[in-house]
Amino acid sequence: MSQTHCIILFSLWTLISGYSDDRVRDLMSRYPLIDGHNDLALQLRKLHNNRLNNVNVNNMSNIATDITRLHAGHVQAQMFAVYVMCGAQDKDAVRLTLEQIDVIRRMCTEYKDFELVTSAQELRNSKLRHKIACMLSIEGGHSIDSSLPALRMFYQLGVRSMSLTHTCNTPWAESSSKLYMFYQKQNDSLTSFGKAVVEEMNRLGMIIDLSHTSWGTAQAVLNHSKAPVIFSHSSSYTICNNDRNVPDWLLKELKRNRGLIMVNLHTNFISCKKEANISHVADHFDHIKRIIGADSIGIGSDFEGAVSFPKGLEDVSKYPALIKELLRRNWTEQELADILRRNFIRIFDEVEKMRDQLVYERPSEVQISMEEVQNPCRLVLRHPDSTGSLSEKSHSSSDQSRPLCLALVLLLSNLILL
Repeated sequence: MSQTHCIILFSLWTLISGYSDDRVRDLMSRYPLIDGHNDLALQLRKLHNNRLNNVNVNNMSNIATDITRLHAGHVQAQMFAVYVMCGAQDKDAVRLTLEQIDVIRRMCTEYKDFELVTSAQELRNSKLRHKIACMLSIEGGHSIDSSLPALRMFYQLGVRSMSLTHTCNTPWAESSSKLYMFYQKQNDSLTSFGKAVVEEMNRLGMIIDLSHTSWGTAQAVLNHSKAPVIFSHSSSYTICNNDRNVPDWLLKELKRNRGLIMVNLHTNFISCKKEANISHVADHFDHIKRIIGADSIGIGSDFEGAVSFPKGLEDVSKYPALIKELLRRNWTEQELADILRRNFIRIFDEVEKMRDQLVYERPSEVQISMEEVQNPCRLVLRHPDSTGSLSEKSHSSSDQSRPLCLALVLLLSNLILL
């Protein structure tokens, strides 16, 4: 090839590339991203023990997320995960969850670029005010300690989404992971209490998140929920056969529910290998669009919750590179506007519409049985005897469980500080 031909081709490539960058910038300015999952609060716990005064969230070079790069990536809204480890189940998960809610609420009220939102309308308004909207999402049903009143109190604190499991089963739902031995299920991936959790989330207007659940639990929830649900950070099982991803038959069930799958960017869920690139990520988007359409897809990065991301998508500033690749693959601007934000807002609207339809339903008083929970740290209140003390049997039970609970809590605290 002559030097002249090379110059012409290079000039054409530069022109096309520049046009594509301008197109991406314009599109994402009009339809800035709503990201379904980010574990920044987990990193604040691990790296700084939640001492928010000791960090500057505008610039944090040792992790993938900060305010400066959120702006660069055209991120207008972020679902921040409220996550505590499965090791806290049946111990102090509720306290730890409250502490994670506290650090996110503080961050999102102390920094002027952030704004805490709790409704679809507030989410829309935050865009008009050029704020980064913060939404609270509990990651793992073990955080409510099998208590519907606890679920309701978390809602009062601003939580608007909850995944039913993380990497451990709860007494009422099944995880996709076999990492922990908690509450092994036998032919009951969503118990009667689990159905009560789904119903109460519908009544409250809380988005049900099926990422991390087993396929059986996901199917049971899709059959039971009156409102659309989401997979906040999962990808296609056909492209990468990891159990955290969603098979085609379940995607079709999600479509019937009018729900949403927000594609996870974690390398292990994208390529099923140690390395991946933007093209591998786009393959997931292409496949899911073929199966259920672009109106059922979003983005749920999992930044700060995973250790490896595709080349070119290493932090929150890099989302434009993904949109550029999808444009190159002939995705329309309307389809991209859907995956960037409009699909999520539709879900939020429909969840709130169902809440409004259920406004006359009274708060559920369903309680889980002690046999299902199997928790030595769970106190059973009993009437005192005639001397004003608890019965000898209940004293013995309480005294025996207290050292075990204390030892478990101390072990958990040491693990968190590692």
